[in-house]
Amino acid sequence: MQTIVVTGGAGYIGSHTIIELLTKTNFKVVSIDNFSNSTEAAYKRIKEITGKDFDALNFDLCDEQQIHSQLSKIKDIIGIIHFAAFKSVPESMAHPLLYYQNNLTSLNNLLKFAQEQKIMNFIFSSSCSVYGNADELPVTENTALKTAESPYGHTKQIGEDIINFVCKADPAFNAVLLRYFNPVGAHLSGNIGEFPLNRPNNLVPIITQTAVGKNSLTVFGNDFDTRDGSCIRDYIHVSDIADAHVKALYYLIEKKNKKNVSVFNLGTGNGVSVLEAISSFEKVSDKKLNYTIGSRREGDVVAVYADNSLAKKELNWTPKYSLDEMMASAWKWQQTLEKEN
Repeated sequence: MQTIVVTGGAGYIGSHTIIELLTKTNFKVVSIDNFSNSTEAAYKRIKEITGKDFDALNFDLCDEQQIHSQLSKIKDIIGIIHFAAFKSVPESMAHPLLYYQNNLTSLNNLLKFAQEQKIMNFIFSSSCSVYGNADELPVTENTALKTAESPYGHTKQIGEDIINFVCKADPAFNAVLLRYFNPVGAHLSGNIGEFPLNRPNNLVPIITQTAVGKNSLTVFGNDFDTRDGSCIRDYIHVSDIADAHVKALYYLIEKKNKKNVSVFNLGTGNGVSVLEAISSFEKVSDKKLNYTIGSRREGDVVAVYADNSLAKKELNWTPKYSLDEMMASAWKWQQTLEKEN
């Protein structure tokens, strides 16, 4: 049986992608995670949802020796999906060297191993943060990349550059760079979702925690040049993102890629303001949120949303979930957590 390695498999998007792989493919799955911002409980939830088992390894991808000793034992690895990275914009602003060390060292080590072992299919978890404050919206894959607004975004730009040069040097090596916009929501079962170990920095878990009295919600800025003064983002359901990874994997394995490195935006194509996202949650949950308006947050771009037509055409991928459905699934997951605690 051919094997797919998923790094960061206990994390938010990684866990949902493993669910898609186990339910929609016949690949064997091996997850790698050191639980720096996740817990082993995610694996139990994946198995409960899918009724299927998979292998899990616990080590740090910055340790090159561990990659070789752990992964060289695994037979028939046909592809790697690389999620594992630190991902908080505010944290990266406070600790830039931590982000450059972790995100780039782990990527370099993994690419080196893939080349040595002739694992020629690689999917990279990139981000819309690579666009910076884009001059035109919506952004396409050909939109010029501006200066990154955060070290996190810069590590994604550098990561893409590294992979492009690897593919240029080795025409047999194939990669897909998936630029996510803002993944939100939870699996429709309500049994797995976003679960940051520390205080979340992403909007939706802050919203759901605020709704149950476990957090406070601040809107960072209401004086941006947008329709209601708050930042505009392209929110997309995490299961739609996961589905795109499975399609990207087959795109490479079935050699449908026209170039050996391909880039795709993963967003709905709809720009939604922070205040509009809050309003959607209030509607589906029937809860009024108390929030405050704060000053702008360093590292935030004003507005970004996707032109996703290339992913639709090449990957045969279409996002399924509306904003209200995203918020409803996130709320269902929060209620699951409340019952368990």
